[in-house]
Order: sequence, then C-alpha cells, then structure tokens
Amino acid sequence: MGNHSTNALGCGLLNRAICLFVLITGFLSTAFAQDEVSPRHEFRGAWIATVDNIDWPSRKGLSSAEQQAEFIQMLDLHRANGMNAIIMQIRPAADAFYPSSYEPWSEWLTGVQGKAPEPYYDPLQFMVEETHKRGMEFHAWLNPYRAVFNITRSSVASDHITRKQPGWFLDYGDKRYFDPGQPEAQVFVGNVVSDIVRRYDVDAIHFDDYFYPYRISGKEFPDTSTYRIYGAGMTRDDWRRSNVDSIIVRLHRVIKEANPDCRFGISPFGVWRNQDQDPRGSATRAGQTNYDDLYADILLWLKNDWIDYVAPQLYWEFTHPNAPFEPLLDWWSKNSFGKPCYIGLGYYRAGSNTAWKDRTLIPRQLQAIRQTPNIGGAIYFSSKSFIRNPLGWNDTLRTRFYRYPALVPPVPRLAGIKPLSPRIEAAELQRDDLMRLTVVAPQGLTGKIRQVAVYARYGDEKEGAMTKLIAVQPFAQRVEFDITCPIDARLMQYHVTYVDSGNRESEAGDGEGSRIRFVRDQQGGWRRSDP
Repeated sequence: MGNHSTNALGCGLLNRAICLFVLITGFLSTAFAQDEVSPRHEFRGAWIATVDNIDWPSRKGLSSAEQQAEFIQMLDLHRANGMNAIIMQIRPAADAFYPSSYEPWSEWLTGVQGKAPEPYYDPLQFMVEETHKRGMEFHAWLNPYRAVFNITRSSVASDHITRKQPGWFLDYGDKRYFDPGQPEAQVFVGNVVSDIVRRYDVDAIHFDDYFYPYRISGKEFPDTSTYRIYGAGMTRDDWRRSNVDSIIVRLHRVIKEANPDCRFGISPFGVWRNQDQDPRGSATRAGQTNYDDLYADILLWLKNDWIDYVAPQLYWEFTHPNAPFEPLLDWWSKNSFGKPCYIGLGYYRAGSNTAWKDRTLIPRQLQAIRQTPNIGGAIYFSSKSFIRNPLGWNDTLRTRFYRYPALVPPVPRLAGIKPLSPRIEAAELQRDDLMRLTVVAPQGLTGKIRQVAVYARYGDEKEGAMTKLIAVQPFAQRVEFDITCPIDARLMQYHVTYVDSGNRESEAGDGEGSRIRFVRDQQGGWRRSDP
C-alpha cells in the first residue's frame, strides 16, 4: 500500500528503518507545547495489513492462541494511542481470514492456502468482537482484483477461483488479477462482499488503491481480448474506468441491501489527476494517477453517492517536489462532495529520509488536518510501526492530539432514528478530584448501541464553561465511569449519551436522568443541583 504510492511519484523504495524510542519531553517545542483543542467527532484509525504478514499475524503458521494474543496486543496498543477504529485486511488476494464458501483460507494465516487455523476458530468473528468490546469500529479491508500475490511463489489452493475460472484472470508482472472487464468476475466479487456484510457485524467495507494495477514500465495490462468483446465503442481508457465504476456501483448496492448502516469507504492513491492533465486536478506532478493509470474516478463515486467516505493516502512530506502534503490536503478538502474525508498518514516512513527524521512532521500534519475544513480525521499506515513508537509519535498522540476521546463522524446519509438516552443511576464523589458515574440503559432501548459517551462542563456557574467529551466506553447495560475533575471548579455538569452502529447519537439530556449538575456551596462542599 505504502510503497506503490511512493513509486508512482518516481521515488525509489522506502527505507523501512524506524528510529528508536524518543521521549516526547525532548521534542515538544514552543509551537507544540499548547494543549490541542480536541474535536468531538474525529476519525482515528490504523490499517492492519495481513498481505505478506506485514502487520498480522507476525508470521505464517502461528497457533490460534498466538494469533489471538498478537491481535489483542495490537488492538490494545491502538486503543491506548487514542484510536477509535481499525481497518483490518481480511481478503488480501482472493482468499479469506474467515470461513468462506467462495474463497480459501489465506496462506498468511496458516502457511498453506486453504488450510484452516488450528485449533479451529473464526478469526474475523474473533476480531470484530474484540474490536467492538473496546468501543472501536471494525472496517473490513478487501482488495478487489488481486488474486495471486506472486505467481511463482504463492500457495494457491486447488479450489481457488483462479483454478476454477482461469478465463477471468490476467497476469501482469509477478501477480495474477481478476480481469475488471469480465462481468462474471464483478458478480463474483460482489457476492464475496455481500456474504461478509450479511454474516459479520462489520462497520464498513474498505478498499484501498489497488484497482487496475500500477503501471509497469514498458508493459501494457493484457486486456485486449476482453476489450474487443465488451468495449462497446469506448476508448480503452474510458472502458477501463467504466469497468471500475460498475463494480463500485455493484458493491454499493450489495452492501446497502445486506446492512444499510454498513459504510463503504475507499482509500485511493493521493493524486486524482495532475493539474496539467485536468484543470480540476491538483498542483502535483505525480508519475501515475487514480484517473489516468488506476482507472479509478474517485470524484465521480463521491459525487454520485456510491461511497460513504474517502481516505486519500498522503504519505508525503510538506516539501515533497512532486506531491507536497499541504496542497493535496487542501485539494481533497474541496473535492470530497460532502462525504467524510480522512487523511492517510505515512507513520511507516519515519526515518526514511531527512524530512521524515523530523519529529514534528506528523504533529504538523495533524495540526494541518484539524485546521482544514471538510477533513474529519486520519488513518495511519501501518500498524507494526506503532510498536516501535517512531520518533515518540505514539506519545504525541496519547498526551496531546488524542488526549481526549472522539466519536467517529456520523455519515449524513445515515439519518435514521437516534437512540434513547442512557440514565445516570448514581453520581458519587469518591474524593475532591474524582467523580464516579454509574450509567444504566433505559427500558425499551432498541437498536445496536455501540458506545456510552460522557460530556463534562466545569467552571464558574455565572461565567459558564465549555462542554467537552471526556470519556467513551463500549456499551453495556450498566457502565461505571471514574472521572477526574478539577478541585477548584465552582460548577460540575455531566450528561451522557448513547452512540449506535450508524454513529447516531442520542440527544444530550433528552432522557430522564441523563444530565446532572453539582455546584459548590458557601462552605466549599458540593451540592447536587440538577437542571
């Protein structure tokens, strides 16, 4: 995912070496010392890649218990760093990290394609449940067209679709791909996606930048025969774009039919088109682009409501000669057509060149994201980079940018009915600076509730104060929150809400007992004074 984005700009392979742990106190300059204003809604995600065992499992053939332990450790690390979503690769090459009647078990799980984990378990079910237990979203990441990762080395099962339907596939470089122009292949991929959404409680289906493959110098993608049959008078470029448009429309339909609350997101290469190719394009000089080389017309999909969010991969520094970060950030903010837009950041690039040895780079990119309209958060590639805490960036997230929780931004299309509000059953001061709230579900609660959120307002009753989201926990019928509160405040006000699987949130204070207030009396003690 990362290397392709860089190679398309004419750069060499990235050095994956990551710098050792650096204490955050040694890097926070005056420009970054102030506390960040934390938004109430912000997407904070991490990609977990399974292809070639990039992130998980760490190697082929681990026992089921070892696989599960590694996943939980990675999940807990992301949660500690403030993430509220993971993007988990479950179908890297027409294979499956779950039991499927369409595709065999992935070789990166057990070492041999088609071999189930031992002892048997369903990794996808396990991962979804563990993610939701932590109040995080699970986005199922699939590759639409890659079918064999390496045609000379990959394990390919006897019942793999490339063996059953060889006419649907084309070889390009060292890989085998579904031919995007084959209507039967599009139907097959649609069936795979529909099966996942119907059987698993995933919050979104997610595709990255692999549509038609990145160009190999001097080699043309070998789809001449298919073009002659299905071209219908179009130019080959327009026909290829039409093929990708068709599968996006198909997937949008099957996802919504299976689960209207399940979102469909795309993480494209960071450049749609260069300005010298199209006045609507960005001020970049990318060697390859979505529209002209990958045949992915992202703007059309956004404009026509075929996808629910976009997450362009902007893995470049501010000073990059061909694709500088800030102009691209601005371009995507102006071309998201009202859809949530999250920026892909290159955590893995730490230490790879002079620009990426600068400890302030990711903080400056996050600051730019928060200052840019229509941008709703960030996603980081890739997960194993976090293990090394590159350049102290984990600390920066935990103590500054993600010090306070955030809810995943709601999708405007998913209006629906908001859930009922929870009820504060008890509010007890444990000591002057610690409040314990006990939150319970009201009778008649319906819908799939994911999270319980607590908002606080501290300050002087006369002057007023800002209300802030301070805590989020996974849903349970009864949840306790231990909340640190300022000992010098004159006013403490709390209200609680529910958030459902469509990111719909109950109204603040809409239910009986969902809001409480304490004020200081003249003797300095607290007196409950509910509104």
